[in-house]
This record gives sequence, structure tokens and C-alpha cells, in this order.
Amino acid sequence: MKVFTSKNNIEKALQRARETGKTIGLVPTMGMLHAGHISLVEKSVSENDITVCSIFVNPAQFNNREDFVKYPKNIDADLELLNGANCDIVFLPEEKEMYPEGESREKIDLGYVTKPMEGKFRPGHFEGVAQIVSRLTELVKPHHSYYGEKDYQQLLVVKKLFKCKGFDGKVVGCAIKREKCGLAMSSRNERLSEVDKQRACFIYECLREARKMVFHSEPRKVERVMKDRFKSRPEFDLEYFTIADERTLQPFEGDALEHARIFTAAHLSGVRLIDNLKV
Repeated sequence: MKVFTSKNNIEKALQRARETGKTIGLVPTMGMLHAGHISLVEKSVSENDITVCSIFVNPAQFNNREDFVKYPKNIDADLELLNGANCDIVFLPEEKEMYPEGESREKIDLGYVTKPMEGKFRPGHFEGVAQIVSRLTELVKPHHSYYGEKDYQQLLVVKKLFKCKGFDGKVVGCAIKREKCGLAMSSRNERLSEVDKQRACFIYECLREARKMVFHSEPRKVERVMKDRFKSRPEFDLEYFTIADERTLQPFEGDALEHARIFTAAHLSGVRLIDNLKV
């Protein structure tokens, strides 16, 4: 496994690979890797000749400076996990390498998918995501790019970005990996105490209950019931609990439940947790 910190060096290495006809998979991450990330790497390894994993805590996608500062990091452990997953190349740039001119943002109209849920509560977040994804995609030129469905709205944003910018390659969504109790694996879970990790399982319980209810109840009513459930648990600060069409993120209406997905975000002990569940 090779580790690169400069764009020039990784670009040269990947150019040689492309010239010999090798396919490239990209797994963009912000580090503090867990089994969910590694499942993306393993899928890329199984589908490409060369797998590149980037580790970069992108300041442009944090609307909360404190969240950026507190974002957990453990590079040595990350590299060990990636080596064990047969990753070929790790890209580990400094901020000045990715943003030599600062965080100036290219204006890209990504449409409605950036507006609800995360877009409402994290203004500027998806503009920052689009910026770093654009730079990594232009640099690596992957045949396949892998993103986890825990950040489902981000997955749709990236797919829209690829269309808007005419990027080659396929964006691949990968299933959420969960703890035994159902808690979605997340780097931010490392900031939770063991007691809070058990409390956080309540989020998945609510998602599963809502999925059962939506088959015989109106979506807005289900949302109200779940919001009331969160109110009964004062340790949580709920931002949203929404049933939406997974293709458009518009509020879900109608009977075509195969396109419905339930989304939620809540704070627990100062840690922001997001999750979703397909109906």
C-alpha cells in the first residue's frame, strides 16, 4: 500500500495505471475509519484493479467550527485498517494541498436535493461536499466512486454533481453498516460514552417503528408520532424526522412505498447523529 500526500505524486502514479488499462476505484473518507468504511474499500477492491482511499477532514463542509475541531482522528489506526483491506493507495493531503487558494467555492446549482434535511440544518454543507468531491474526482479520475447510504442525501448530491459536471465513472451507493443494536456506524460514535451508545440505539428503534406504521398510516401522521416519541426522551435534541421519496427527497405521498425512505437527525450529548431506513 502506497501513501501519497501530494496531488502531483498521486496523479503520476494513477496516470501510469490508466495507461496500462487498469480500472480505479475511489473511496473518499474523512478518516476515523470503521467497518462501514472498510466495506466500501472491500467493494472497490473486488470491482477495480486499483483502489484509492482518501483521508481528508474537509473544513469546507463544516458549518460548525467546533464540530470540525472535535472531529475524531486516528491516522495510524486508519492506515492499518486500509492495509488489512488490501487498499492500494491512500491519499493523505494537508488542507493547503487541497485548497491552495483557500476555500473559494465554485457555484454549482445542484437543485432541490441540497435544500431539505441536512441542507436546512447545515447551511453550506453540501457546497463544501461538492467542492471536495469535485477536486478528488478530477484528480483521481475514478471508474467507480463509493459512498455509504448512511449519508443518503450526500449520495444523491454526489450523483447530481457528476451529472452537472459531466464526470465519467459511476457513483456506487453502499448499504449502511450497523452495530448489533442497529446504531448506524459513524466516526462520530467515537465521541459517545458507552452509555450514550446504548441510548443512541433508540434512533434505529424509531426508524423501524415508523417503517411498520407507514404501511397503514399517513406519512405526516407517522412523522408526528415519532417526533412525540423523541420529546419523551429529553437526552435527544431532534432536528428532523422525515419520510421522503428517496429519488427526489420531496415529502413522500402516495402508495408507491418502494420509493419511500425515512430520514432523521438528532443530537445526543453534543454529538450529531444521522440515520435513514428504506421502507
